Amino acid sequence: MSPVHGIRRPTRRLHGAAAGIAVAALCAVPAAPAAADGGAGGGTKPTIVLVHGAFADGSSWNGVVQRLQQAGYPVIAPANPLRGLASDAEYIHSVLKSVHGPVVLVGHSYGGSVISEAAVGDAQVKALVYVAAFAPAVGESSLGLSAKYPGSTLGPTIKKVPFPLPGGGTGTDQYIKADKFHDQFAADVPTSVTDLMAATQRPVAASALEEKATKAAWKTIPSWTLITTEDRNIPPAAQRFMARRAHAHTVEVNASHAVSVSQPGAVTRLIERAARSAAATAADPSGTTLANTGSGRQTRQAITLGGIAAVSVTAGSAVVILGRRWRSRAHSGR
Repeated sequence: MSPVHGIRRPTRRLHGAAAGIAVAALCAVPAAPAAADGGAGGGTKPTIVLVHGAFADGSSWNGVVQRLQQAGYPVIAPANPLRGLASDAEYIHSVLKSVHGPVVLVGHSYGGSVISEAAVGDAQVKALVYVAAFAPAVGESSLGLSAKYPGSTLGPTIKKVPFPLPGGGTGTDQYIKADKFHDQFAADVPTSVTDLMAATQRPVAASALEEKATKAAWKTIPSWTLITTEDRNIPPAAQRFMARRAHAHTVEVNASHAVSVSQPGAVTRLIERAARSAAATAADPSGTTLANTGSGRQTRQAITLGGIAAVSVTAGSAVVILGRRWRSRAHSGR
């Protein structure tokens, strides 16, 4: 066999060996991290705690609860006592202590004032969601905020009923008059539904709406706000003011105050946005997850390109080394 022929066969072997090394190197490249279901960090989804407001009860969340449960979220919709801001917040805080893992705390109407107090000092609460809700600062009341801007027509629709206080004396419960309930509270909900809502409404103590906040969780916990532009209880201008002040992620919908009943899908979507953020925060408290930085795609590309570059260098080095060996053998065989 001539020296030329002696070199050609090893060259074919050289190509095969180099290809094998390249494949092995490719297998060693770290795979780009797969997106976890429900957001970066994946894992356990946060518990959604839904706090209703005045003139409503837990059933006002039914459409939202159904959608969240179908999406795999654990949900609690406790009964808000509606007796006083501090005592209501203390009660909701006790509910939060029964939950294990991260929480997204949601409040509707006066329920927003309650969650703003209840979440303070609770490290499990990763997000606050205000649904046509109050988000008072320290020293503000729900009643004062609703009167801050024109537009509320609630006052003339209220029916006042006295009730005995536990320590003596008399308090005042407030209901929305049955014949005014639809137009005032839920104008975009069928009357067949609002008739039932009016009959089963939970009254709020007048003193609860007048009680001033002593805490404001939105100052330290990320918040989301859904503003209802056809609201006759809390003027949209007041809702916008509170959302801007809290630096909340905000959406507006053309809906009445009872948006959780008339548009549960819109409410659910906002809660899920907050939940995905909460899941990412729980998984990466430093806030450097790909989802939080918005750099996921670029980072995955960098990983891939870096791996390809490593493969090229590895395979190229292998070709040079093997080439030298085959040439050495060919020359020694002459």
